[in-house]
Amino acid sequence: MTVDTPVPARGCRDAAVLKERGQREVFCGLTGIIWLHRKMQDAFFLVVGSRTCAHLLQSAAGVMIFAEPRFGTAILEEKDLAGLACANEELDREVERLLSRRPDIRQLFLVGSCPSEVIKLDLHRAAERLTRKYAPHVRVINFSGSGIETTFTEGEDACLAAMVPALPDTGERQLLMVGALPDVVEDQALSLLSEMGIAPVRCLPAARTDKTPGVGENTVVALTQPFLNETAAHLERRGARILSAPFPFGEEGTTAWLWAVAQEFGVDAETFTRVTEAPRARARKAIAAATETLGGKSVFFFPDSQLEIPLARFLTRECGMTAVEVGTPFINKRIVGPELDLLAEGPVISEGQDVDRQLDRCRAARPDLTVCGLGLANPLEAEGMATKWAIELVFTPVHFYEQAGDLAGLFARPLRRRALLSGLEGAA
Repeated sequence: MTVDTPVPARGCRDAAVLKERGQREVFCGLTGIIWLHRKMQDAFFLVVGSRTCAHLLQSAAGVMIFAEPRFGTAILEEKDLAGLACANEELDREVERLLSRRPDIRQLFLVGSCPSEVIKLDLHRAAERLTRKYAPHVRVINFSGSGIETTFTEGEDACLAAMVPALPDTGERQLLMVGALPDVVEDQALSLLSEMGIAPVRCLPAARTDKTPGVGENTVVALTQPFLNETAAHLERRGARILSAPFPFGEEGTTAWLWAVAQEFGVDAETFTRVTEAPRARARKAIAAATETLGGKSVFFFPDSQLEIPLARFLTRECGMTAVEVGTPFINKRIVGPELDLLAEGPVISEGQDVDRQLDRCRAARPDLTVCGLGLANPLEAEGMATKWAIELVFTPVHFYEQAGDLAGLFARPLRRRALLSGLEGAA
């Protein structure tokens, strides 16, 4: 068994990119709090925003009855927006009330929003002031989740990037796995790395503050998400080195990601094959069940999650689909270059969005499946087109071998549903 990944004769790394700068349809960065607050068990995310921000978070998270969530909203009222009240004094009171009621909090994130940025509320300075007041028990960190200039996965990138300057220094030779993964997925990845003899392995973000990793010149970073552009840049400023690899989506992507790590830490091919052979076989078998539905079908990606390029690689190479257009909010070739190398030449690669023009291209192409945000899915469904919500791909465990079948199934399901509805309509 080879661990080499076959590369197409011509990939998309050097393909012309259609750059669009128009009206966009994306969720805002506040949405990232929903998976981040579940990951960091002694952290709290306090959004400084409007009632609209609060409603968005509540809707995205669902109704939590049996547990108090680790996020909330400090509501900016009309008097705050009009400058009739001191927003900093009110924020200090809200933080004091929160910390007195929740002594378990060790990290408090002040999350900027569109309203707080419009009134120029300096949350960075507020975080410094509050850290001095509550240290060492609580560290207060600021990042922006504003939807004015960001897509929703940039919320996680901004959060992790804000954490990097405060990470302790270390000279230890280590692997730092970066990106918020569900606990079960992270455990699977750590188990594979451990079986290969790779140690120590740290995670950012850590589940608890006392497990916060250090960083330094001997830190090797393996990104698990393709949208962590600012986080990667901040880690490099601290001396860390970012591994260049495809992302662990599907059997092929997971194998390539693990092999890049294995080569860095001197794992031989025989050991690598022994550890990965069984899970690779399970992943291929699980993907094959969905390929019966996906094979030969076309897919069109609207820019939304920044997962689009790795997912296009997965669907075309492992599921037999044809990509018509792969739209993504931003393209950082230092990070997604290995994915573009594997994505065969052919689809339009677009960066940014002019939603009306892209809708025209999508309607003209009539793809079998369109991956897009919620705001576009219902209108396209009404026009008879099958869609997949991009946000579901972030909320659902989809990384590494054991989730490869679930990832393929997410794309196969809307096509099966469409076929079933068409059959019922024909029978009627």
